Amino acid sequence: MYHHTNATQRAAGGAAVLDRRTPDTETIRFQRCTYCGTAMYHRVLCPVCRGSELRTERSEGVGTVRHSTVVHRNTPAARNVSMIEMAEGFVVRGRVIGPPIGIHSGDRVRLTTAQDPVRGEPVFQLIDEPYRSW
Repeated sequence: MYHHTNATQRAAGGAAVLDRRTPDTETIRFQRCTYCGTAMYHRVLCPVCRGSELRTERSEGVGTVRHSTVVHRNTPAARNVSMIEMAEGFVVRGRVIGPPIGIHSGDRVRLTTAQDPVRGEPVFQLIDEPYRSW
């Protein structure tokens, strides 16, 4: 789940949520297993050791596109759906701003203050446009 939240709203059970620190900066909350240290997004148990003691942490919002797909349904125009590996080690599904065909694996992205209007997922923007030789 991806929610707008403030200091008084917290997710029950340590669920990962968007955390608004200032009006122009947002981060994603994720869990880290206290036993094995695995970072994960929106889980009840650790996928590695099955531990249930998960502490909530804030991501800095920087990641790398691992996979991106162009989707044409449930929206008036084509959009991308991307799997983003965050710097802290967890993976989150979201959308990257830009032409869907221009988003590639390996692109570096940063979380924005926008929210996907179709699915309510996090929205990212490219940090830098890598040189591509076609």
